[in-house]
Amino acid sequence: MAQLVPVSDPDDPRLADYVRLRDVNLRKSLEAEHGLFIAEGEKVIRRAVRTGHAPRSFLMARRRVEPLADLLDTVDAPVYVADDATVEAVAGFQVHRGALASVHRLPLPDVAEAVAGARRILVLEDLVDHANVGSIFRCAAALGIEAVVLSPRCADPLYRRSIKVSMGAVFAVPYARMTDWRGGLGTLREAGFALLALTPDQSAVPLDQAKVDDRAALMLGSEGDGLSSRWLEEADQRVCIPMSPAAMANGVDSLNVVAAAAIACHGLVHA
Repeated sequence: MAQLVPVSDPDDPRLADYVRLRDVNLRKSLEAEHGLFIAEGEKVIRRAVRTGHAPRSFLMARRRVEPLADLLDTVDAPVYVADDATVEAVAGFQVHRGALASVHRLPLPDVAEAVAGARRILVLEDLVDHANVGSIFRCAAALGIEAVVLSPRCADPLYRRSIKVSMGAVFAVPYARMTDWRGGLGTLREAGFALLALTPDQSAVPLDQAKVDDRAALMLGSEGDGLSSRWLEEADQRVCIPMSPAAMANGVDSLNVVAAAAIACHGLVHA
């Protein structure tokens, strides 16, 4: 059973896990050092615990204790209870949902383990926006993608904003991070995946006409530049989402990466 601990000092060292949650550089360092991530809001906290992630502690406004009482009764972690002003002073912003949890990270599987048994996967190359990564995980979970592989420089799916935007979907889809960008796609090819590179280039094969093998990996590139030339060259096929002629005439020649991911995930799963 969790222990309720009243706190009133934002500088209380017991709250160090929750300090300055919008400071990306600080959070990367702190969370990596301690092997933790921050879950925000009742739904996300419940999904994290339900998927086997053990809480280190909780920080919540008094009004949020009762709605989470059933979960708190099942875990052995301190629950730091404070007024809204104290929670805001620690986190560095107004925590509208009033509940935060510091949670132990689970060891990541290697790429081969994460994709074992999967037929349809996503491969993300150097997406750096945490909200985009979270949104793509939500699309993947909703549309039946069975695993996600990240390039070494891709944003962290367990960063607080990624988790929040995904509504906890980052806990529902197995994922792994490549250790070798240059040779990483070879692991997927060896596992039997056809590599499909999604590009805005309208001369590429329309996605609904692509030859899709039993196992297919859809590659999505960074927000600004798309897939690197190396990964485009390594692809078995380059595929596109056809744009309407009217849109093209008005200079709309592509979708943002999240919209493209949603359409492409649906097309890939049903191919």
